Amino acid sequence: MFSSSTSRTLLILNFGLVYLFWGSTYLAIDIAVEHIPPALMCATRFTIAGILMLGYCVLRRENIRFSRRQLLQFAVVGNLLLMGGNLTLSYAEQYIPSGLAALLVACIPLWFVILDSLMLGHHRMSGRVVTGLALGFAGTLVLLWPQLSATGQIGHRQLGWSLALIVGALSWALGSVLSKKWQSGPPTFAATAWQVFFAGMGNSLFALLNRDYTRAVWTPRGIGAIVYLIICGSIIGYTAYIYILSRAPAAKVSTYAYMNPVVAVFLGWLVLHEKIDGFILAGSAIVIASVIVVTSASVTKKSNPLQMSEAAAD
Repeated sequence: MFSSSTSRTLLILNFGLVYLFWGSTYLAIDIAVEHIPPALMCATRFTIAGILMLGYCVLRRENIRFSRRQLLQFAVVGNLLLMGGNLTLSYAEQYIPSGLAALLVACIPLWFVILDSLMLGHHRMSGRVVTGLALGFAGTLVLLWPQLSATGQIGHRQLGWSLALIVGALSWALGSVLSKKWQSGPPTFAATAWQVFFAGMGNSLFALLNRDYTRAVWTPRGIGAIVYLIICGSIIGYTAYIYILSRAPAAKVSTYAYMNPVVAVFLGWLVLHEKIDGFILAGSAIVIASVIVVTSASVTKKSNPLQMSEAAAD
């Protein structure tokens, strides 16, 4: 068992790993999908990472056997997170800049608060939370305004994938909340490995049905990006995320979503020379402010009618 100070240090370290590496994966994904179809890229990334992680567990003689129910839960969580969330992001980055994609994904904490209150804590959202949600919606409108006002096909396509990213953020938040809901004890590396592996299988099936294998061009640049995603995004980043997810409140975990855009926008501007206009600056400021308002708001527990009646009887 770790001491409280050691546990706190490990928690801070894992938060830092998620902030840094997941912020940089937006750039890596943008590079990887230049010549490799998104589903095939995700299938390659997560299948290899899952196999390596399971193999590491076997070498360490860590138990990788779980019940059918647990394996099904791992498959559901893994695919909600890494297929519903990550595959949508990979497709979207073919049409919108990586920095804007990261900013749109910053709505994850808003979904976190809603789903957590509905599925886990039996909490009532305060007026401050509702205000923050409205502010986040306004910020998203500012971010999407160039696409909403565009009349060309490219503008409509960008708008469609921007909206798909918001749905993907919902999928990610749902997977995260279910992970907390189904967690029966401290997370194991083997459980995380199964989630990643099942996500690889889900993406592989989608890539096969979409005939992605016939359209892939395996360039050194694309392969290098996938290797980075396997090591830093999947093995290190995802393991760190599951660690903090089991040890910190959902609202605190979700803060990575407004740290990642800072890294993503900077790297997109530095490496890919992506444009940063007034809409992105204004919209990102509003979205980040809304997330801070929501995640810092106090959430009160819903009163239990049975407990109230018992108290009245006393």
